[in-house]
Amino acid sequence: MDYADKEEFLKEFGEDYGYPNGPKSIDQIRATEFKRLENGTVYLDHAGATLYSELQMEAIFRDFTTNVYGNPHSQSDISLATCDIVRAAREQVLDYFNASMKDYKCIFTSGATAALKLVGEAFPWSHQSSYMYTMENHNSVLGIREYALSQGAAAFAIDVEEAVDNDGLSEGLVTSTKISLHPIQRRKGASFPERDPAGDAYNLFAFPSECNFSGSRFNLDLVNIMKKNPERILEISPFSKGRWMVLIDAAKGCVTQPPDLSKYPVDFVVMSFYKIFGYPTGLGALIMRNDAAKLLKNTYFSGGTVAASIADIDFVKRRQGVEELFEDGSASFLSIASIRHGFNLINSLTVPAICRHIASLGMYVRKVLLSLRHENGADVCTIYATYTSEVSYHDTGSMVSFNLKRPDGSWFGYREVEKLASLSGIQLRTGCFCNPGACAKYLGLSHSDLLSNIEAGHVCWDDNDIIHGKPTGAIRVSFGYMSTFEDAKKFIDFIRNSFVSFPNKSANGNLSRGGSSHFSPEGMERWLSVSKYVIKFITVYPIKSCAGFSVERWPLCSTGLLHDREWLLKSQTGEILTQKKVPEMCLISTYIDLNQEILVVKSPRCRDELPINLKPDSYNGGIDEIDLYGQRYEVLGYADEVNLWFSKAIGRPCSLLQCFSPKFRVCLNKRGDTVMCRDLESRLNFTNEAQFLLVSEESVSDLNSKLSSSMFTSYFPAI
Repeated sequence: MDYADKEEFLKEFGEDYGYPNGPKSIDQIRATEFKRLENGTVYLDHAGATLYSELQMEAIFRDFTTNVYGNPHSQSDISLATCDIVRAAREQVLDYFNASMKDYKCIFTSGATAALKLVGEAFPWSHQSSYMYTMENHNSVLGIREYALSQGAAAFAIDVEEAVDNDGLSEGLVTSTKISLHPIQRRKGASFPERDPAGDAYNLFAFPSECNFSGSRFNLDLVNIMKKNPERILEISPFSKGRWMVLIDAAKGCVTQPPDLSKYPVDFVVMSFYKIFGYPTGLGALIMRNDAAKLLKNTYFSGGTVAASIADIDFVKRRQGVEELFEDGSASFLSIASIRHGFNLINSLTVPAICRHIASLGMYVRKVLLSLRHENGADVCTIYATYTSEVSYHDTGSMVSFNLKRPDGSWFGYREVEKLASLSGIQLRTGCFCNPGACAKYLGLSHSDLLSNIEAGHVCWDDNDIIHGKPTGAIRVSFGYMSTFEDAKKFIDFIRNSFVSFPNKSANGNLSRGGSSHFSPEGMERWLSVSKYVIKFITVYPIKSCAGFSVERWPLCSTGLLHDREWLLKSQTGEILTQKKVPEMCLISTYIDLNQEILVVKSPRCRDELPINLKPDSYNGGIDEIDLYGQRYEVLGYADEVNLWFSKAIGRPCSLLQCFSPKFRVCLNKRGDTVMCRDLESRLNFTNEAQFLLVSEESVSDLNSKLSSSMFTSYFPAI
């Protein structure tokens, strides 16, 4: 690593980076609590889930192996002691949000999503109610809309277009806040009332303390505005009437800036513990004001919420305690008992110090990405955020969301970036991050764009990253309390080396560029003819995960190498078989005779080799459809004797399938022309990543040296 870069970084951020006044430095934390990252893994998805500390887990293990915990719904001494642990955990959660036990209750849930679902189900919706939410909200918050609309309430999104001042409820604060309403949504034929909604209608406003797409933070003075003076925000809108209640999704924001509930009387706050300290997963909390709890109605009753019930008549008496009323079934008491060890770790570093530490890393990455230029002067990176030059970097959050451009202004697909990052040991996240409103807002995607993308088959987590020349999502890196400058620097170096075009001439005068290109067969041949690189040999793998065969020359086609990964094996249950699941597949050898149009397969488990005719009229197994890597394929089947041969070869029933075509849908562009919805000029066979994989001799030699090293043989003596 270039130590000059770190020195420059420390000159600007040294007072905040690395916990200079803490019990441990960042280097000590990594050396003693995250030894599993010493293999070179760079983890940059802390907004999705942060990492647990190894010392934290050791403390939990000691706790669980020295103490006995029982079901809190029992009356034994052990169970009563467990109740005390759960009660103390509730207090610790409320302390984290500076919430008085007199005003708030902590209800444990299976996560922030379950807490949001609870509010949506139990809220007193009516046809005069409104559900208002900012565009920058997670899908789990948008889901509450279903409960509101199903009860005849109105729902609408808003944009908060100007930041809120910090002067309380002064006149200046109100005039500096600008709200833009999106279209009103209603169902069940409900129409706007002729008069203003009744004053006793209950409305709900939801927003995140920190947007998980851009990292932008909302000023919590919005809470006081909406609860005390909503008319000044919603102006003459009929939806300003009634009682407004406020929900904050703090799943991301509470990691570095938990809402201070002594200053902001929020009605509902939701959070998940794995976002803060990694473990436990599957546990979250709903922090709820006592007066708000009185308005919610939990229809379902369970072993934890009922005081008495009669089985054969309609009678139930519910418990009176807020926690008892809403926590269905036995609490996850072991997970609850473990959170104190996570809080102990966070409290030892302090939340403000964690905020400053990770903000320094986020600001560094943001500044470097914005400074990157291609050799022609074009910007490399577009960052999605609402920051201004006046905003302190402490307020810019722990994440950076962006996309990358080529020198000609076209976009690199975010999945391409993610896959290359993974190969470099960098783990990040791409897509819309379950935040469709923020994604559309920052990417500039209209309703027409979104619907067109959906019609094209685009869904969450697929590979459709560029459609009609526009990104469908973004790349996000996010830092945690244990992240280091070295993590950030390795990521920056990866971006520079892989995606930045630089004016370095190669030996034959061709301009060298970082990044990758999409080749047509003719383009690949032209590139090979002028490149200084020489292909020593080509390996073709006709059947996915079976052995291939090597040749010096081989035809190219629209899918890459002719017949490469054109077949696969499927189990009787529909599972696509690979060597990871069926190691015996590596024993199946393959060879294609192009002159005779025959694929020949052999296996030591089968006495005879199997010739498979490649001519179109040889298939007699019918056409079927399968899903693979988020893509739907039409496939051709084979006769029973072919499937029996492969079943014997791998020792389990299976069938051979040949790729007939991936089912790309077509759609219309703005001119009304029929176009391919994905920016892909050719179809693909059953490839994991791409049509071609080039491996250098140097890489092979390096791998061979590692395989023959004493370290490797000590781990794998049988090899």
